[in-house]
Order: sequence, then structure tokens, then C-alpha cells
Amino acid sequence: MSLITHTELVRMCEDGIIQGVKPENINGASIDIALGDTFYTEGYMSETNAGVVDLAAKESPHMIEYEGPLYLKPGQFCLACSVELFNLPDDVAAMFFLKSSLARSGLDHLKAGWADPGWHGSVLTLEYRNVLERHTLILRPGMKAGQMVFMRGEAVPEIASYAVRGNYNNDLSAQPSKGAR
Repeated sequence: MSLITHTELVRMCEDGIIQGVKPENINGASIDIALGDTFYTEGYMSETNAGVVDLAAKESPHMIEYEGPLYLKPGQFCLACSVELFNLPDDVAAMFFLKSSLARSGLDHLKAGWADPGWHGSVLTLEYRNVLERHTLILRPGMKAGQMVFMRGEAVPEIASYAVRGNYNNDLSAQPSKGAR
């Protein structure tokens, strides 16, 4: 695999592979990603299930949708989405990284930001946690949320493409878990 750099990133945006990118957000070897306006946080559970989630049974935690800004309290987890829409061809994969200035402020990303070749028609769902003990962090729509790094390799066969096998294609908002697959 080879790293995709500025000139090709610009071309990918112009060709609609990555949509909604501001030109000033295209860096030398990454694209800065901005937050969309949809967030999810953990909701209160009913007494009948007492907050137990069986991941092996493809259960998901109860999540409540919010329109931003979101006040992320100490220790709280949320899902957010990118403004940018992705249509990766079968020879391009991508990885999300948190901006260091956000990490230094106590925001953590839970390292689930891999995008397989063929992932398409979707914004990126981001998994954040406030690791601070005494400060609430405000997540605002439009603020920089991190950066995507893109790599090009040999095209995957159709049967291995995320376009065929993926569970999170054509998602236009943050997506709570559809259950462990």
C-alpha cells in the first residue's frame, strides 16, 4: 500500500470520492474532518434489562440522538459523525486519527476509524470519550474532529469489497452499533 498525498487527495475530492471537504482542510498527507450535527449518547436503561448488553447476541446499548452542540461530561461516551461523505473505490482504504490538540484537551477516540475499500455513500461515525475528570468538553457541529489518511493498494475482488460485505454503507448520519458481526 502507498500513502496518498496532497495532489491525489485534491483529485479525489474533485472526483467526488470524498465530498464536502473544504480546500483548506486538505493537508500534505491527510484530510481534516469536521463534525456533523448528529450525536448519540448512552441512554438510561429500563429496569427490565438493567443495562446489560450481550455483544455476542448482536445486542447494542441504548443510545439517544441529539442535535449539536453536545456537552460531553467527564467519562461520557458519544457517537458523532463527519460532515464529509466517502465513496471509496476498491483500491483505497482510509484510517481516522484524532487531532493531537483535541487529545491534549482530554478527548479520546476509540480507534475504530478504519474504512475498507468499497465503503461508500456514508459519513464517518466517530466514537469519542471525555477522559477528563473535572471538565465537560463541548463538541460543536463544523469543528475539526480529526483527520483521515488514505492508502492505495491492489483492488480487492468484488466479493471482498465493503461495497458488497459492509454493514455501514449509505449512512448519512452517525450510526449506533448494529451489533457485533
